[in-house]
Amino acid sequence: MTLLIDDLVKEGLDFDYKKVAEDVVNESLDMLHFPLPVQVSLSLVSEEEIHVENQQFRGVDRPTDVLSFPMLEYPAPGDFSLIKDDEDSIDPDTGEVVLGDIVLCTSKVIAQAAEYGHSVKREYAFLIAHSMLHLMGYDHVDDQERKEMEKLQDQILEHLGIGRD
Repeated sequence: MTLLIDDLVKEGLDFDYKKVAEDVVNESLDMLHFPLPVQVSLSLVSEEEIHVENQQFRGVDRPTDVLSFPMLEYPAPGDFSLIKDDEDSIDPDTGEVVLGDIVLCTSKVIAQAAEYGHSVKREYAFLIAHSMLHLMGYDHVDDQERKEMEKLQDQILEHLGIGRD
């Protein structure tokens, strides 16, 4: 697994944020039995930057905490059966599946951690787990999928020992 981190704004992350990101990405892949090595991009950005991207890509004129940009389409959430047939999804230099991009607003991570009463590390890990599920075909548009995503997010963090401290 290759995790490409573009840390444009990392203030307030007083833990090994690279290691936490790697652990969450790996645990997400392992839990869902992703069949091939992957490449994921993680960008840590300002509120201004994520506001621009939220407006540009979602038509929402406000900052958000995280954006996920999956590079693949799946028959169903977590159904990876067609990936080996999709040569366009594989980086020819590494042989890894280009799973997608995660854009994370660090100031939102810090504010939401305070709002929800848990650590910045927990909020950061949660948002990466949430985004990884999006990159693997999950969404929360209907209640059943939302519940499934919440369950998987909790399991990923629990396996890593990252609680709501």
